[in-house]
Amino acid sequence: MLSFTPTEEQQMLVDAISKYALNDVRKVAHEADEASELPADVVRKGWEIGVLPAGIPEAYGGFGEYSAVTNVLAAEELAYGDLSVAMALMTPGLLALPVQLSGTEEQKQNILPRVAEPTPPAFTAALLEPGISFDATCVKTTARREDGRYILNGAKCYVPLAADARLMLVYARDTETGQTDGYLVEGGAEGLNIGQREKLMGIRALPTYTVNLSNVSVGAGCKLGGEQGTRYQRILSHSRVALAALAVGVARSAYEYARNYAKERVAFGGPIAQKQSIAFMLAEMAIEVDAARLMAWEAAWQLDTQPDADLTAESTLANEYADKAVMFVTDCAVQILGGHGYIREHPVERWLRNARGFTTFDGMAIV
Repeated sequence: MLSFTPTEEQQMLVDAISKYALNDVRKVAHEADEASELPADVVRKGWEIGVLPAGIPEAYGGFGEYSAVTNVLAAEELAYGDLSVAMALMTPGLLALPVQLSGTEEQKQNILPRVAEPTPPAFTAALLEPGISFDATCVKTTARREDGRYILNGAKCYVPLAADARLMLVYARDTETGQTDGYLVEGGAEGLNIGQREKLMGIRALPTYTVNLSNVSVGAGCKLGGEQGTRYQRILSHSRVALAALAVGVARSAYEYARNYAKERVAFGGPIAQKQSIAFMLAEMAIEVDAARLMAWEAAWQLDTQPDADLTAESTLANEYADKAVMFVTDCAVQILGGHGYIREHPVERWLRNARGFTTFDGMAIV
């Protein structure tokens, strides 16, 4: 049965990240968004907490055992501080966790120890593709077998930190089998072109790029999972649960800010939190935050307890619900602040912009 009581280690991790989110991330989030630049020192300090290394087994240089539930708890707290910083800290995991979940023994030995280094490894992954109605189950980027190698062709977008990536996991469809697999591509590979940094409505501090692949050749050993292939649907499930947890963190930020504002803002003879329309809106916001969190927790628990299942339905439900919940909650927060909600000095407008992107963030986070 799903337990609602974190272990002692989980609670210590949540407390550490919560302190980091409030004392370090929140202080620089507005300036980072305005400048469209990640706060390098803050990101480095966040990496030192060791969320990702703690989930890598000791046999591969890590500090513990993997747990989706633990990672979901961490993701919510990180996003509570700022979504851009949270996604930047989680970017190395876009490659490392799929290797842990689906890689060959050789791939694990070569890649996972690099996660335990004092500085985050320059890893990223490319799943999203430009165009209308992207379907993660039918990617257009192709992988063609030729002389014992794979030739990759296609275009990707929303690839975080791609400009500095030394290793990238590119998802492509095998032209023979039709199966989608991940392929490890070295940064600077011939035919790999990193485009201009994208200008996004939200997560403006996080650099994302378009990536074009023109006859990029990789060895057979670069296919994630080797001849057995990649557990692609399982990886998608982990990604969807991660996005749900991040959405909960953003929604919780907006709810708590709006609630505190409503208690302090006096109008019409008293705090506006006492007005029925505001009180009811705050109650609905709280319900949505808790409901989305419980769905993310349950899906993560299922990932931990059912390692051989894809859990597509469960993760998709959590993701879809959280996408709607975060939009509702952040929009309500802007409404509760009234005219102040539209002013950039208040964080609710940033949270609303970030929330709008969750429906398009496929593959940009993983737990």
